[in-house]
Amino acid sequence: MVKLTKIYTRSGDDGSTGLGTGARVPKDDPRVSAYGDVDETNAVLGVAILHAPPETQPLLRSIQHDLFDLGADLCIPSTPEADPSTQLRITQSQIDRLERAIDDCNDKLTPLTSFVLPGGSSAASHLHVARTVARRAERSIVTLIHHDPDHTNPLALTYINRLSDLLFVLARVANDDGRADVLWEPGKTRDQDKDPR
Repeated sequence: MVKLTKIYTRSGDDGSTGLGTGARVPKDDPRVSAYGDVDETNAVLGVAILHAPPETQPLLRSIQHDLFDLGADLCIPSTPEADPSTQLRITQSQIDRLERAIDDCNDKLTPLTSFVLPGGSSAASHLHVARTVARRAERSIVTLIHHDPDHTNPLALTYINRLSDLLFVLARVANDDGRADVLWEPGKTRDQDKDPR
């Protein structure tokens, strides 16, 4: 059980922060950037849940727990000799659950005929914001893997990649199963000389 009794410690005032191992690193370290972007993904997902269709809210809330697991995974560098049962790591079963959710939702969506613009309903718009923040977290995890491949769980990258796919599908679900999607029209404004209002 996590117990937080003091919110500020002043230990980060020098621009450093503590990893889960207790080691101090700069706050712009690739590992800190990665789990910071995961934290931001979780925060925007919390806003998206307020607007999401009721039937998708339990799934999204469960993903918030996964994202804390992912942050915990990233903040403790992995080592080959570590006992996997003693450290919280993203597992294949968590990824499998996302893939099942993608398949279940995608089956009922109208086929896509173009790229989708972020928008439509309020719920879809917030889910698209969460999707793009998840993609940023993905890029940060890629940077971390390049920086420290031997101490980073590769399933962390797979999980966040799959999550952004799921958020795209759920945004389409929130747009009346894709029927209310706003589709990109290539070159739509190139030859317009009228005021778009």
